[in-house]
Amino acid sequence: MSAPTAVLFDTPGPVARRRTRIGSIVAAVLLVGVLALVLARLGQQGQLSAQKWGPLVDPSNSDFSPLWTLLGRGLSVTLRAAFFAILASIVLGLLIGALRILLPGPARVPLVALVELLRGLPVVVTILFVDVVLRTVGAHPGSLWVLVAGLTLYNCVIISEIVRAGVQSLPKGQVEAGLAIGLRPGQVMSQIQLPQAVRAMLPALISQLIVVLKDTALGSVVLVSLGDVVEITNRVRNLLDNSLQMYFVVGLVFVVINLLLELLARWVQRRLSVGRRTSATVAAGKGMQVTGGQNV
Repeated sequence: MSAPTAVLFDTPGPVARRRTRIGSIVAAVLLVGVLALVLARLGQQGQLSAQKWGPLVDPSNSDFSPLWTLLGRGLSVTLRAAFFAILASIVLGLLIGALRILLPGPARVPLVALVELLRGLPVVVTILFVDVVLRTVGAHPGSLWVLVAGLTLYNCVIISEIVRAGVQSLPKGQVEAGLAIGLRPGQVMSQIQLPQAVRAMLPALISQLIVVLKDTALGSVVLVSLGDVVEITNRVRNLLDNSLQMYFVVGLVFVVINLLLELLARWVQRRLSVGRRTSATVAAGKGMQVTGGQNV
């Protein structure tokens, strides 16, 4: 089979490919040069010394074990906040997205207004608003749950829009077929539309869940005594005088967690794709058996 023909641009010729290789080599050399210059300046300022990095990378350092114990506690707070915010955002996002499709026009207006309001607010403002309201009414449950509530309010409406777009991208005939066999609109949504829409919107959904995890870092900026990994980092860096090293390691921890979450999402997506192909194969096999029996 012949290779697919490029329709958006011409296939680069020998001269263009040579220029691309030269440009790539020059860019790589420049990048290495800038990196070497940065490392040299950091070394001159003592930022690469064992005194700065020892508490983070040297197990024999007296501060190594206490430091990582504190960071582990802060990371557990961060992960708990992310877990509960993600769970609540998915549940509310699915509910809001489904209701926005199922409700008639007039009944949909307050829900649409709420979605647009929360979408327009910065997530920091949403967290601060929840904190102030709960303190005013005397029902403050603690900084962790305020952070969870603020992240949930912001992200559930984003997820609801992802759900709505996923459902509306499905063929309209599926709704008509579901209603024709006696299903109610809510049953069509839950049993036919949402399972298919989840597969289609999984990449966008996972991207939003990664955003939730990263946004937990905002809690230490606007809330008091949260105890998350960023707040602990802010405290420790002042004691050890190694701000650059602390933020580099904590940033690396977030990158690793996000990569693991992305790998999990890809695995789930592959499993869903395999399950869908298996179901289609089984259905096709049954159809062939029925057709063969009728011909006999």
